[in-house]
Amino acid sequence: MGGAEIDVEELMGSRGRIRVLRVLAEAREMNISEVGRRTGMNYTSVERHLEALKGLGLLREKRYGKIRIYEATFNSLTVRFERNRGVRVDVEAPTQF
Repeated sequence: MGGAEIDVEELMGSRGRIRVLRVLAEAREMNISEVGRRTGMNYTSVERHLEALKGLGLLREKRYGKIRIYEATFNSLTVRFERNRGVRVDVEAPTQF
């Protein structure tokens, strides 16, 4: 992802955020309502998590009128805890969207 820094506490500090990421990693893209159905979360919670993940650069939003589709901007995401080096988040971006 071009060396962007991802705040690991913000990413991993929420079960809901992880559930949303898991669903979008599997499906690649979907609207807020479908993410809510698949995660069992309400619309407002899903929307808040999607916006936070978009702010971290892990999702992108596409708009078609009032419909918002969120798409994962990664193929894989790895969180590594390394002795004497701290925590790293490695993101493998897709070769093409």
